[in-house]
Amino acid sequence: MKYLNKNYYIENVKAENLAKKFNTPIYCYSYAQLKKNVINFKKNFKSFKPLICFSVKSNSNVKLLNEIKKFGCGADVVSIGELMKTLKAGISPKKIVFSGVGKTDEEIRFAIQNQIFCFNVESHSELIRINKIASQLKTKAQIAIRVNPAIDAKTHPYIATGMTENKFGISENEVINIYSEANKLGSIDIRGIDFHIGSQITELSPYINSCKKVKEIINKLSDINIKLHHIDIGGGLAIKYENEKLTTKKEFMTSIKNDLSELGLKIVIEPGRSLVGDAGIIVTKALYIKKTPTKNFLIVDVGMNDFLRPPLYGAFHSIREIEQKETDSIKYDVVGPVCESADFVGKDRNLSVKEGDYLAIENVGAYGFALSSNYNSRPRLAELMITNGTVKTIRNKETLDQLTINENLDV
Repeated sequence: MKYLNKNYYIENVKAENLAKKFNTPIYCYSYAQLKKNVINFKKNFKSFKPLICFSVKSNSNVKLLNEIKKFGCGADVVSIGELMKTLKAGISPKKIVFSGVGKTDEEIRFAIQNQIFCFNVESHSELIRINKIASQLKTKAQIAIRVNPAIDAKTHPYIATGMTENKFGISENEVINIYSEANKLGSIDIRGIDFHIGSQITELSPYINSCKKVKEIINKLSDINIKLHHIDIGGGLAIKYENEKLTTKKEFMTSIKNDLSELGLKIVIEPGRSLVGDAGIIVTKALYIKKTPTKNFLIVDVGMNDFLRPPLYGAFHSIREIEQKETDSIKYDVVGPVCESADFVGKDRNLSVKEGDYLAIENVGAYGFALSSNYNSRPRLAELMITNGTVKTIRNKETLDQLTINENLDV
């Protein structure tokens, strides 16, 4: 995404043309940026030869998943819906890990029947349930156990997942006993160990400390003759939204290489945001300018149902004028049309804009459309992918009729 002659482009397509042709608001993804991110990720981790399992929760569009699959990536899923979409996208079940604390019997059965690579088990009860269902299916389920290493990832509390107060994983004090029990279950095949400490992590120390703790657990397991085949180090690498000081992928790889290499285990890693986050924008339209004694409001046509990150996390996203102007900028709170005071895109933003102008909201490729809803009975948006100047609609905008298609009036 860039300016050329004061006009905003995604790849070599003028964003204004997209707005006028497809109507706003609309999600737009750059294939070139997606490709660059995946290739860069693989390059920096090539010494590990990892299984890269894209975090489907970050963006589950089937066409996008299909493009990621072409680079040899697998998938990390957390629901039967994500698993179904992943399989439809052509990703091999042998490259799929199933995470999440609340797997239903239906989800477990479907995953076993499709012979996925591994379940990341989050509790003792889940382990027993997986064993029971695998036994009913007269097969073995491949599992790793997710360890909660009690590490502060130093990120937003809603996306921190590796501390004792979080619902995820099994404590390091319990995990050896859980592995010992799993080793005695007839329909369980122990394959690995897993940890995932959070998302949008900017520092190295939480990863380093987690690796050291998990390494100690692996050595203890070896002492009781439980041999593992892989270690899943989760995801969570940050991208730049504002002025974050980031850890590079090379620095990350170097920092954990010594601890992991000597284990001799296959590495599984679950990136999401770092592959797709900066590959997406929302193009939106300025509907109204509203001035009050205390605030200037720029009311746009994208709402919190379309893009939840700012209201949910207080997340910062750059907002750019589609056409740069010479006029002085004014400070606005950029807000949406949804009937909630929390419905905002950005606060105190200096913009040179008038009613009817278009804006680009940047870095929305991860946890953008994936978090959208029909709140206020608003149809969900279309998604476009731009590839070498070609614009492809990879998801149609929902119609008004689709809002009621599953509702029953005559009952």
